[in-house]
Amino acid sequence: MRSRTSSWFETKIRYEKMMEDGSQKMTTEQYVVDALSFTEAENAIIEEMSAYITGDFKVRDIKMAGYGEIFFSDADNDDKWYKIKLQFITIDEKTEKEKRSTVTYLVQAGNLPLAVKHIEEVMGGTMIDYVISAIQETQIMDVFEHKSTVSGKEKNDTPEYEEAEAKA
Repeated sequence: MRSRTSSWFETKIRYEKMMEDGSQKMTTEQYVVDALSFTEAENAIIEEMSAYITGDFKVRDIKMAGYGEIFFSDADNDDKWYKIKLQFITIDEKTEKEKRSTVTYLVQAGNLPLAVKHIEEVMGGTMIDYVISAIQETQIMDVFEHKSTVSGKEKNDTPEYEEAEAKA
């Protein structure tokens, strides 16, 4: 599992989709993009979806997503996204009472038990006590991470990029 913490925005786009029977149908799909502002989120979803959609489409909704982190899976059959709420349990030293704080994560998995397995693998490496308080399958089709460019090339962690950045 690969994870990413960032500013995430949920976007909805509406377009005419070619159905399996060959007919055209107006559909609305939800995507998550990594962006710093609403404007950047709109530009990102337009850029990403332009490669997949022929014809017109409209960005119908953009809202900030409150995900603490997103966990990506490399498995081909992990094609769904699950919103998982964890409650972290701490003990208040003064009152000696249990205190819970809730964090929402987005996890890519093929089914509900696999989503639980993925989150437990990630959290198993921590010393924090937690409880899974809610799991919900989402309608999110995909998550697009931010793509930085350096001199027109995509930013990544290759030696060529590091050399280009050092020269800049």
